[in-house]
Parts: sequence; structure tokens; C-alpha cells
Amino acid sequence: MRAVLAGGGTGGHVIPALAIAQELKHRFHAEVLFIGTPRGLEGRLVPAAGFPIQFVQVGALNRVNLATRLKTVLDLPRAILAAGQMLSQFEADVVIGVGGYASGPAMMAAILKHVPRLAFEPNFVPGFANRVVAHFVSAAAVHFDETAEYFRHPVVTGVPVRPAFFHLPRKPYHADSPTLLVFGGSQGARAINQAMTRALPELVRRVPALRVIHQTGERDYNEVEAAYRQASVPAEVEKFIDDMPSFFARADLVLCRSGASTVAEIAAAAKPAIFVPFPRAADDHQRRNAEALERAGAAVVLEETRLDEVWLVDTICTLLEEPGRLERMSRTARSLAHPNAAKDIAELAAKVAGCEAT
Repeated sequence: MRAVLAGGGTGGHVIPALAIAQELKHRFHAEVLFIGTPRGLEGRLVPAAGFPIQFVQVGALNRVNLATRLKTVLDLPRAILAAGQMLSQFEADVVIGVGGYASGPAMMAAILKHVPRLAFEPNFVPGFANRVVAHFVSAAAVHFDETAEYFRHPVVTGVPVRPAFFHLPRKPYHADSPTLLVFGGSQGARAINQAMTRALPELVRRVPALRVIHQTGERDYNEVEAAYRQASVPAEVEKFIDDMPSFFARADLVLCRSGASTVAEIAAAAKPAIFVPFPRAADDHQRRNAEALERAGAAVVLEETRLDEVWLVDTICTLLEEPGRLERMSRTARSLAHPNAAKDIAELAAKVAGCEAT
């Protein structure tokens, strides 16, 4: 089988795509080609994982100014043509659109060339590229039940995450010394960083033995690290965390953004979470992702507009004071996990392509 994975931009697109590629290679001995854009993370992560990648030149259409939108519209025909040439030269059996800038041109090219197409949609509300091709795909792999209504032949597969998240040791909860893990994605989240530093005096007063693990990103590291020292809070302040599963294992509660991969990791790790959706995410997908877990009882959503020290402290402390609720949230989160996501998506791609495991 010869499979093309198209899209990227952010880690939330690229990392699951790499997991799918690895599963295709392992289970079906597939040859895999990525199609991305030069400015996305795929340009660095895909070659590092050992897969070839080719690039198309295309920008954004959603939530951008008129000049950017016009440039993208003008670039789009050339990008579709270039993607079509790549599909022909590679002799693709299936194209898997994972969202992001390059996904649209590659999927459109696949439609025109009658190459079987699989859309992978990790968010509650499909991104712009997947919405455009939703009715022209051969099948779709989605994370949430509610997302299925957007696509032809949808299958709820979940989002691939590292297997280590599913195998964390059970952590007994000690109310006298709870651990809070705080992060805002690989670059950190300034709003969360600033809110935590403002909240530290009151947090220390209400939970004197609180331990914090805080990944800040490069930009805010010095300021945040100094704030913890000044407040005398036992904290591990990191610019970036490579081995996130091991830090998840130590946490009783997680405060974080709600991108699709993070939501999937929370479920896999069975961790209670306070989600602070990024308010400027395309299609407000982070809020919709977070609300899906909140409705199920696995998380609490705290809007960034309410991310002041009073709301933040009250939300953290209320949860830490209710061990029974934390346990219920943990069980519910695990019930929403999909440990076989990469395998199921790879099998769906093979089915779409008309290939069988060897």
C-alpha cells in the first residue's frame, strides 16, 4: 500500500499523523509520503521520524485578513496541481487528510484524481480543510461521536497518543500534599502562566502543601520561576517537558489548554483536568473539545476571560478538596480514551484503499 498523509502545521496535526504513518508501515508494510507546507512543524518532525515529505505553497483561508485570504485563493490552484503531481508520481492508493494548510489541496487533488480519501478529524468541530471535503471523502476517522454527523462513512477511532499515557501507575491521592501539573502546549500559554503567578499567594494560603509542576515555554520561564521562588511554593518549573507521560503520572490534577492531542492524552492518562481553551483557536475548537469532556464529567472548563486569581484559585481548591470527585473524573476520562486509535485509523485507511494486512 502507498499512503499519503497530508496536512500539518501544529503538533496537534503532525504527531497523530506520524503515529498513523508508523502503524501503516508496521501493519501493512506501507510506503508513506507526507505532503505539508514549509513553515509547519511537519518540515522538522516528519524527516526526523524517517518519512519523506514534499511541500506545497498554500496559506490560510480561515480567520485571516482579506489580503491573506486573497493570496491563499490565488495560490490554491497551483497547490492543488502540485499535490496532484505528487500523488501521480507516488502512485498513491489512499490520501489521509489530517487537517492543516496542506490537507485541503491534497484532498482536493485526490478527489479530482479519484484516489480514495480518508479524513482524520481530531477536534469536536471539523477544521476548515476537512469541512470543505467532508462530503467527498471515502470515510472519516473522528474523535467524538458528535463529529460523525459532518462526514460520509464516519468511524469513531479517537486520536493516537503515545502508549505510555495508557500505562501510568495508579497514584494514590494525598489531600495533604497534592500535585498540580500546569502547561499550555509546547510554547506555553502566557495567560495561564500569568494567572498562576498572580494566584500563588492565595493558593499557598489555602493549600499550604501544594506541589506544582509548571511547563512555561521559553518566553515566560524566568518570570514564572522567580514568582514561585518568591511565593516559597515547591515547584518544578520547566521550559519544555519531553517526557510528558512521566509528569502526568505524578499529577493529581492538570491545568492546561484543550487542543485535540491534549484532550486525548488527558483521557488516556485518566487525569482530572481544568481546561482553559485558547479563545482564538480556529472555529473555537478548543472550547468545543473541552466542553465535550466537561459534559461527560471528566473535566472543568475555565474560560480565559475568567482566568483571574479568584476564579482560578476557587476552581483548583474546590477540586482538590473533593477526592471523590477527582476519582470520578479520572474514571470518566479513562472511559473516553481510545487505546487502539492508530491501529483503527490504519485499518480504516487500508479498507478505503482496498488493501489487506500482510
